Amino acid sequence: MNARIDLFGNAVAGSFVKRLTTASRVFGESTLPLPTQELVKLRASQINGCGMCTDMHFKDAIAAGEDPVRLNLVAAWKEATLFTEPERAALALTEEATRIADGGGVREDTWQQVRKHYDEDQIAALIACIATINAWNRINVIAGTPAGGYVAGQFG
Repeated sequence: MNARIDLFGNAVAGSFVKRLTTASRVFGESTLPLPTQELVKLRASQINGCGMCTDMHFKDAIAAGEDPVRLNLVAAWKEATLFTEPERAALALTEEATRIADGGGVREDTWQQVRKHYDEDQIAALIACIATINAWNRINVIAGTPAGGYVAGQFG
């Protein structure tokens, strides 16, 4: 399977990808815990059906020391007992923000849980992380970027 467009070989796409990568530094350099960032990126990628990003964030999380059992349960996080309350708040926000058209936005009780567990800078980083991964998902799904060949840390 080949991508519909080479995101790195096309000048316009490459310029956009470069800027989106730079935007990712905002949350990457924040105090939002890295495991939470990877859980958020994995869950949004699952919801959006982005094989490339699902593959990437699963492998990057494993390389960072994440438990594969937890990663396998991200899609069923509501029923799983392996996630902390802050992680559950972040995952709820991720789902509601990713499915914004399906459910009418972010519920107030979800927002209050996020505020309970994260400070203002971490919340800003969480919002940036969710927005950015949703953009990456859409780019890769539209481009038809194939999944499975990613090597942990390949783009880092």
